Amino acid sequence: MSETNYPIGDFLIRIKNAAQAKNREVTVSVTKKKVAIAKALEKAGFVEEIKSKDGILSLSVSFSHKSPILMDLRLVSKPGRRVYYKLSDIEAKRGPSTFLVSTPKGILTTKEAKKIGSGGEIIAEIW
Repeated sequence: MSETNYPIGDFLIRIKNAAQAKNREVTVSVTKKKVAIAKALEKAGFVEEIKSKDGILSLSVSFSHKSPILMDLRLVSKPGRRVYYKLSDIEAKRGPSTFLVSTPKGILTTKEAKKIGSGGEIIAEIW
């Protein structure tokens, strides 16, 4: 696997590209943060299955009626610009999109962040 400047962004864009190309499988190298993001995506229903073996993380992208559930993704925080939202900012967000939020309790989706009452760094917006 190749090294990138922003491995989390690269990981999320690989998932998005696989979904748009109708590929079911995505493989990347394992890190703790990638595993945490993959578990949050699995709870939100964008990923069906996560496997980790020999330093390789494999994800199965979720599909519904031959179309991917993950339609698009926008990276919000980037290495040069980190974006933080308070709980009130997260609650004010309306629409079908979901935020991936890095909180003191781990990486959570919008719904989970509202439930525990915590804000944090917005990693990406997914719809």
